[in-house]
Amino acid sequence: MPAIAIEHVQLAMPQGREEQARDFYSRILGIPEVPKPPELAKRGGAWFEKVGLKIHLGVEADFRPARKAHPALLVEDLAQLVDRLKANGYAVRDDEPLEGYDRVFVSDPFGNRIELMEPLHGQ
Repeated sequence: MPAIAIEHVQLAMPQGREEQARDFYSRILGIPEVPKPPELAKRGGAWFEKVGLKIHLGVEADFRPARKAHPALLVEDLAQLVDRLKANGYAVRDDEPLEGYDRVFVSDPFGNRIELMEPLHGQ
């Protein structure tokens, strides 16, 4: 059977920093947290999901942030989100232009690279 979609993206995080994950992914990016299944919750981490977007953070004992590999999230009102990120102490980085999009990169609280993309209208 062929692959048809991405069900979720899993990112790693260090142990015991779930509150920072909630602050970044839920409060700043606006992705609601959902309860992990009980058998998985004991491992730590957190899941953030809304229609069409699922990011799961799992605790990794020998954690190293993903500095190149990354999810790219489609966003609305990128300028406002960039302002919110900067106001909360996150460094936002521009990159080479990509036709049809405004885009930036930011690192989550653990150093994982996240791309934020807003489609340009009228192209």
